[in-house]
Amino acid sequence: MRRLLLAAILPLAAALGMPLPVLGHGASAPAPQLPGLLLLWRFEPLVLGGVVLAGIAYLGAVRWVNRAHPGHPQPARRGWFFLAGLVALVLALTSPIEAYEGQLFSVHMVQHMLIELVAAPLVLAGAPITLALRAASPSVRRRLLAVLQSRVVHLVSFPMVAWVFFAAVNWGWHFSILYNEALENPWLHDLEHASFLAAGLLFWWPAIGVDPSPWKIPHPVRLLYLFLAMPQNSFLGVALLSAETVLYPHYATNLRAWGPTPLDDQRLGGTLMWVGGDLAFLVAMAIVIAGWMRYEDRRTAHLDARLAAERAARGE
Repeated sequence: MRRLLLAAILPLAAALGMPLPVLGHGASAPAPQLPGLLLLWRFEPLVLGGVVLAGIAYLGAVRWVNRAHPGHPQPARRGWFFLAGLVALVLALTSPIEAYEGQLFSVHMVQHMLIELVAAPLVLAGAPITLALRAASPSVRRRLLAVLQSRVVHLVSFPMVAWVFFAAVNWGWHFSILYNEALENPWLHDLEHASFLAAGLLFWWPAIGVDPSPWKIPHPVRLLYLFLAMPQNSFLGVALLSAETVLYPHYATNLRAWGPTPLDDQRLGGTLMWVGGDLAFLVAMAIVIAGWMRYEDRRTAHLDARLAAERAARGE
């Protein structure tokens, strides 16, 4: 448990304690050069505070559950998944990635992919809802279950709604004036990141299938769910890659004496979304297939054991 706690806090403490530049959204950054590049972290109190609180709450709940149920403790791998998701958020929103996302569209794309395709599924793989239900008192557990079973949660967690919301967030931000405005407005920029994280969490919730959900979908449907997400990701990446003009004036007017041209940078970002996003979905589909096989093996073993017990009861 102490190791998990250190793993959650040390990277954040380092980010808080280093004498690093405090830069706002869209502020200019020097040409990326090592080792100075590694020191271009941004102090984001909202991000760091939220991540630290989430890590402490999660590890505290793990400790309570392990003490209360020594025969059925929280699997350690889930803790590592959750902490890895928090670290991915810190990297996306406070590291040199954040320092250069206002300079390079391709870096901004990496940031969004980290939030949606890395941090969100890892956090859900940590089963935070299951952990909260196990750690809560009976009265709090009843209230949490009531929320999970409410009409609002039924609606927003419906797989088709979550899928459409995920696609709409990506297409809506990238092909509207909102994307460019977010590069100039810190509050809108934070809203953009929050919407990507929310869309990612809703999208991956039924696909991961670890936490309880109003819509428990079988493995074949999960596989189809993820497979259908690939075309919309590919089409969006290809649309960005094929654009003949710079879509976001911020990058066209933000002159710099280094790096690719704004159009080449935009095409690189589209390529990253196309190739990197599809690879992420393929990995997720492989994990679902592996989980499906394990589930079938367990079900077969359980069925065999039940048949053997029935035969033994009949004296065969």
